[in-house]
Amino acid sequence: MSPKDTSRTSGGGRSGLAESFTPGRIAMIAVAILTLVFIFENTGEVRIRLLIPQVAMPLYVALLATALLGGVCGYYVAARRRK
Repeated sequence: MSPKDTSRTSGGGRSGLAESFTPGRIAMIAVAILTLVFIFENTGEVRIRLLIPQVAMPLYVALLATALLGGVCGYYVAARRRK
């Protein structure tokens, strides 16, 4: 009998929950948590120049927007590699 034919959860195999927490996913969760802590600890008002206009906004809004844009760009690049 090949290893593919046996059930993963019976007889000491890994469960679905254990397989879902890979080291890479745990690292990404840790980075996401640290990013959110950093963003929400920096709440002071800042002036930011967006090409020509200069706007004043809380720093956490600028950091959160930058993190979201980075995530969207990373997702786009990863999706293009899969094709």
